Amino acid sequence: MREKIETTEAKAKEAKGKIDKIITTAKKIKMNSKKLSAIRALKRELPEQAVKKLSGEFSDKFSGRNSGYARIIKLNPRKSDGARMAIIEFVD
Repeated sequence: MREKIETTEAKAKEAKGKIDKIITTAKKIKMNSKKLSAIRALKRELPEQAVKKLSGEFSDKFSGRNSGYARIIKLNPRKSDGARMAIIEFVD
């Protein structure tokens, strides 16, 4: 929903793979609105507001792209515990 978050590097790498799968599923829904199984799968994983945003705005935004919907930007380590930090955001 936020399109850009700061998190640990490990969580960002894990989320990137899930983001690609979710957006690919949303694009399939946009191409063929009769894919009820894909819609149900998204609704089980995400809130309804996120599904609407994915099937509308993001499907149009990423229609010409096959993969690589998000990027990870590495940051300096966190001062309190030294964990490697990163920003994960959607590609424009």
